[in-house]
Amino acid sequence: MSEKPEETEHPSDFIRELIRSDNEQGTYGNRVQTRFPPEPNGYLHIGHAKSICLNFGVAGDFGGTCNLRFDDTNPEKESADFVIAIERDLQWLGFESDRGTLYASDYFEQLYTWAEDLITKGLAYVDDQDAEAISDTRGDFTTPGTNSPFRDRSVDENLDLFRRMRAGEFGDGERVLRAKIDMTHANMSMRDPLMYRIRHVTHHRTGDDWCIYPNYDWAHGQSDAFEGVTHSFCTLEFENNRELYDWFLDQLELPHDRPRQTEFGRLGLTHIITSKRKLAALVASGKVEGWDDAQMSTLSGLRRRGYPAKAIREFCDHISVGRVNGTTEVELLESFVRTELNKVALRRMAVLDPLKLVITNWPTDANGNPVIEMREVINNPEDDTAGTRQVPFSGELWIERDDFMIDPPKKFFRLAPGREVRLRSGYFVTCTDALTDADGTVTEVHVTYDPETAGGSAPDGRKVKATMHWVAAATAVQAEVRLYDRLFVSPQPSAGGADPLDDLNPDSMQVVAAAQLEPELAETPLGEVVQFERIGYFAHDLDRAMIFHRTVGLRDEWARIQKRNG
Repeated sequence: MSEKPEETEHPSDFIRELIRSDNEQGTYGNRVQTRFPPEPNGYLHIGHAKSICLNFGVAGDFGGTCNLRFDDTNPEKESADFVIAIERDLQWLGFESDRGTLYASDYFEQLYTWAEDLITKGLAYVDDQDAEAISDTRGDFTTPGTNSPFRDRSVDENLDLFRRMRAGEFGDGERVLRAKIDMTHANMSMRDPLMYRIRHVTHHRTGDDWCIYPNYDWAHGQSDAFEGVTHSFCTLEFENNRELYDWFLDQLELPHDRPRQTEFGRLGLTHIITSKRKLAALVASGKVEGWDDAQMSTLSGLRRRGYPAKAIREFCDHISVGRVNGTTEVELLESFVRTELNKVALRRMAVLDPLKLVITNWPTDANGNPVIEMREVINNPEDDTAGTRQVPFSGELWIERDDFMIDPPKKFFRLAPGREVRLRSGYFVTCTDALTDADGTVTEVHVTYDPETAGGSAPDGRKVKATMHWVAAATAVQAEVRLYDRLFVSPQPSAGGADPLDDLNPDSMQVVAAAQLEPELAETPLGEVVQFERIGYFAHDLDRAMIFHRTVGLRDEWARIQKRNG
C-alpha cells in the first residue's frame, strides 16, 4: 500500500535555485515539467529513490508536473515484469505519475521520422562497419577518430538503406545509423554516435513491429522534447552526453520548449551496490532469492526488509542533491529507518535462542499444569494511542540463552544463580538452580517468583539491575527469523573496478529456524514491522506467513559514527 508524501519544506539546493532563476526570467513561462525515466531492465534500487524524490519533489514544490517514462529502447534486456515492479515501487514510495505511464516506445514512429529528417539534411548516414571496426576508428581522448568509408553516402542511398533496415532486410549488426557530427571532436560522445541498430528481438510492448531500435542518446532527449519536459535531470555520468543531447535538439523542429539537461551527483552508500547490471549479476549468481530479496538494495528488497517509504523519502531530502558524487554511510539511512520505526512500530516479545525458565513456586491447576494468567503490556511507549495488549504468562517461559550465565563476569547484570531480575510486565524472579547436560550446557533454569511484584515493581521499593523479555512456553508460536549482516564485506565493494561478487559476506544472513514468539505475532499483517523488545525491528514477510526479517537493530550506529568523527 502506498503512502502519500507529507508536505515538507525542502532545503534549498542548486537545482531548485536553477528553477527559481528560470521562473524569474520566464524561461519556460513559469512552467516546470520533469520526468523519471528508468530503463525497464531491472528493479529500482536505493539510488533511484534519490532521483525519484528529486524529480517528483521539485515538480511538487513549483506547482509543476512529473511523469514516469520508461526508456524502453533495448528489448534484449527489458521485460514487462520489470515495468510492473517499477510501477509498484514508485507507488509504494508515495509518488504517482501525473500522466500515467509513458514509454519511449510510444514515440518510435516519431523518432524514426526525425531520423529520416536528419538523413535528408545530410546529418546522418548508414554505416556498414561492424561494432569492432566502429570502436577501432573512434580514437581516444588523445587520438582523433577517423571517418567511416561509408560516411559520404548520398542522401538517397542512406534513406534507401535506412528504410530497408526497418523493413528487416539485414541481419543483426549488419548496418547502423550514425549521426554525422565530427570524428575529431574533443568530446567522444560527438564522434558520429550511433542512433539506430538492428535487433531482431521481440519488444515487450511493440512485439515484432520493429527490428531497428533507437539508441538511448537519440531517444532520450527527443522523448523529453516530445513530452514537453522543461528540466531533464540526469546523474553525472551523463554530463559528457549533454552536448550530444543539445546537438540532436538543435537539428529538429520541436513541438514544445526545448528541455535542458542538468546533472547531479548520484547516491552512493557504503556496503551497497547501486548498479542494475551488478544487481542482475548478483541475482543470476543465486546468492540471493531474487531482485526483491531482503538483502538487496532494491526498493522491493528494502520494502520486504521493512524499510518505511517515509524514512527513505526523508533520507533523500536530508542528503539533498549536489554537483559531485559522494558516498554516504549506510548507517545514516538506517538511522532514518530506526527513527521512523521507533515512532510507529508496535512492541512484541520474541525469543530467538530459547532457554527454558521454570518458576518452581508458580501455582498449578487441578491437573497439575501451570496456571496461565494474562499480563497487560504496553504496545508502544512512544505512542499513547497504541494502547496495551494481554500477553499470556505462566510457570514455564522461554528466555534468551544469553540472558543467563552460571558464572557471570562483573558487569553482567542479567540472570545468574542467586540473582533477582525483573521479567517485563511480569514479576521479579530469583534464580535457584540451573540444569546442565553432559557437556555442561545449560538446559533449564529454575527460579522462584515474588507474587507481590506483579507488573514488574516491588511494593517494598527494592530495585533490580536488569529487565528481561520472555515468552510463555505453553502458548508460544514458532517462526523463522532472518538476521542480516552486511551483504558485502568492504565499505565500497565495487571500488577500483572490483567485482562485488568477490566481496560477498558468507555470514550475511543467519536463519533462526524456530524462534519462540508471543501469540499476538501470529496475527501480525504481512509486511508490517514490529519491534522485538530488546532485539530490534522485524518485518513480517510480504508473502510468507511467520517469516520475519530483521530490518535494523536497536542501536543507533550512526550516532556512534558521529561521535567517533567528533
